[in-house]
Amino acid sequence: MPQPIPNGMSTISPHLVCAGAADAIDFYKKAFGAQEMARLAGPDGRLMHGCIKIEGSTVMLVDEYKEWGMQSPLTLGGTPVTVHLYVPDVDAFVARAVEAGATVTMPIQDMFWGDRYGVMKDPFGHSWSAATHLRDVSPDEIREAMKKPMGDNCQTP
Repeated sequence: MPQPIPNGMSTISPHLVCAGAADAIDFYKKAFGAQEMARLAGPDGRLMHGCIKIEGSTVMLVDEYKEWGMQSPLTLGGTPVTVHLYVPDVDAFVARAVEAGATVTMPIQDMFWGDRYGVMKDPFGHSWSAATHLRDVSPDEIREAMKKPMGDNCQTP
């Protein structure tokens, strides 16, 4: 009997709709160091299923299929979703992504919750945040810091 969660998969995996999913796989390989796991094109050439691993986590991709109601952030004019990554060196990670074509939407900075954190948008319209955990902070310390204006909550190294 097969396992309910296949080997190598996590229980939650983002499934990104991209205008140009094959190009997105190539971008994520260059920008995020993704490892390609699968790339299956349909009869019309559009990607019906793609699978990559980024920092050990699975991300699935598919091309837009507007006829099935599957639209990318570029078609929709944005996305309310941000995919979050913890990485060993957020500064190097984001620099590599920017060099590959990502755009920083929130500069990296040390945050009151203990992470060095920033946000970027990829060329396919998806939002990504990345962080390196620097220090453990208690819930009380976080609540106290949240009372301050956001600019006062950030720390410089």
